[in-house]
Amino acid sequence: MPPQEAGDTVPVSSAGSNMRYLILSDIHANIDALDSVLAAAPAGTWDRVLVLGDLVGYGAEPNAVIDRILALAPLMVIRGNHDKAACGIDDGSSFNVIARTAALWTMETLTRSNRDPGIEICHGAPYDEDHYIFDSEDASRALDTATRPLCLFGHTHLPVTFLRTATTFDGFVPDSAQEIEVLLEKGTNYLINVGSVGQPRDGDPRAAFGIYNSADSSLRLRRVAYPIAQAQRRILDAGLPPSLANRLSIGR
Repeated sequence: MPPQEAGDTVPVSSAGSNMRYLILSDIHANIDALDSVLAAAPAGTWDRVLVLGDLVGYGAEPNAVIDRILALAPLMVIRGNHDKAACGIDDGSSFNVIARTAALWTMETLTRSNRDPGIEICHGAPYDEDHYIFDSEDASRALDTATRPLCLFGHTHLPVTFLRTATTFDGFVPDSAQEIEVLLEKGTNYLINVGSVGQPRDGDPRAAFGIYNSADSSLRLRRVAYPIAQAQRRILDAGLPPSLANRLSIGR
C-alpha cells in the first residue's frame, strides 16, 4: 500500500459486494483486550480487518499487538498519533508527560521491523489525521470532507455516531450496555467511531469494536470484557506509569 498524505482518507473497496469488516481502533498495545475481541469475533464471522490507528502507546505489549494484527492480514491500517511518536515520525511534544513517557518506552521496545511499517493513512479526521472529533462542528466539517457515505474514525476512544441528510444533522452516543446495530440508509452520510479496543474512555472498561456488513449496510457496535488485571500487571511490570494501569479498570 503506498503512503498517504496527512489528512487524506482512504476509501475501502472489495472485489465482492458482500463483505464483513472487523473494525479495530485504538488498541494501544493492550494484547489482552485485543485477544478478547478476536475471541468474541473469530475468523469466519468477518472477511477483512480495518485498523483505525494507535496500535501502540500506553500499554505494555506493542510488539505482540503489531504481530497479532499483521497475522490477520488487514485490508487497511491507519497510523495514529501514538504510532507516529513511537516510530519517530512525530516527537510527541504535544503529549502530556505520561503519554510521552509511554511513547518513548514504546519506541525503545519496538523491534526494528515494527518501528518502520511503511504505512501512512489518516486517524483522527478526514481533514487532519491528528484532530479530535468531539462536537457537532468538528463532525460537520468531517462529513463535508469525507468522500464516502460511511466514514469511520478513532482517536477519541469514545463511541459515537453522527449522521446527516440533505436537511438534517444528528448525533448520538450508543448505550454501551447493549449491542447496537446502526442501519445505514441511502441518502444519509455517517461518521462513526466504534470506540477503543485497548483503552475505552466512556466509563465502560470493556473493549469496544465494530463489524460492518456491506450486504445489509449495517454496523454493529460491540463490547467484550477482558482480563483487565492481567493488562494492568503487564504495564506495572514494564515500569510504565501506574496511572496507565489504573485507568483501565474505570474506562477513563
